[in-house]
Amino acid sequence: MKFFNALLSVGLMAGTALAGNGNDKCRGNSCNTNNNNQVVSTGNAFPWERLNKNDSVLVILDLQEGLYSLARDWDATLYRDNMMAHSALGKVFDMPVILSSSAENGPNGPLPQEILDMYPNAPLIKRQGEVDAWDNVDFRNAIKATNRTQIIIAGIVTDVCTAFLARSLRAEGYSVWANLEASGTTTKEIRDISNDQLMRAGVNVVSLFAIVCDLMRDWRASPGAKELLPWLDRYMPAYGMVARAHRAAKESGVIFDGEDLLPR
Repeated sequence: MKFFNALLSVGLMAGTALAGNGNDKCRGNSCNTNNNNQVVSTGNAFPWERLNKNDSVLVILDLQEGLYSLARDWDATLYRDNMMAHSALGKVFDMPVILSSSAENGPNGPLPQEILDMYPNAPLIKRQGEVDAWDNVDFRNAIKATNRTQIIIAGIVTDVCTAFLARSLRAEGYSVWANLEASGTTTKEIRDISNDQLMRAGVNVVSLFAIVCDLMRDWRASPGAKELLPWLDRYMPAYGMVARAHRAAKESGVIFDGEDLLPR
């Protein structure tokens, strides 16, 4: 037991020495102080930040027809719908949109025509070789030209296209929201480890519904229930059917036998 306690003490001393003696050493980390007023790093933590539709940019990144076959961590039909839902965020929230493709003249292929038709006038950056979109000067200029600081992204594949750009944006001081459901890669294991790395870098890895609700904030807002319920019915039918069922119940004014016995 004495030997174990000695090892534990040495480990704690080494940990506190690495962590440093001031809060400036814990930037991006959750820090506590021990009994000797030494700062101990206990893990990554970043301040809560709300999405603001007036400070957000939607990036449609490498959601290309050829790369689509690499998105094997999702059901194929579900993932296609998730791509379209991500792309449609810019229309319902009237935010700037930047599209980018990677070497589309090769096997990666073009962006789907349905996505291109949504934004015929949006910047379309056709990268000829850069893997990380931030390495492309036209892409960087397009982001900077929006004069906005919150970037919502999704791409194929999660571990390269999404991850590289997200980390580059974070290094440049941008806040980043990665749409978990609209990025795809070859396996669930790669998806999970990649998203874990992104979260450690301060990227918000979130669901489509989380993005929608944070941008909307209030069902009474504009866009609010009037605009979002039809949008959700098309792109997130699980919630659309909730609204349909509520409407049907209100219109019929009749409850089914036994429903009056259910708890309110």
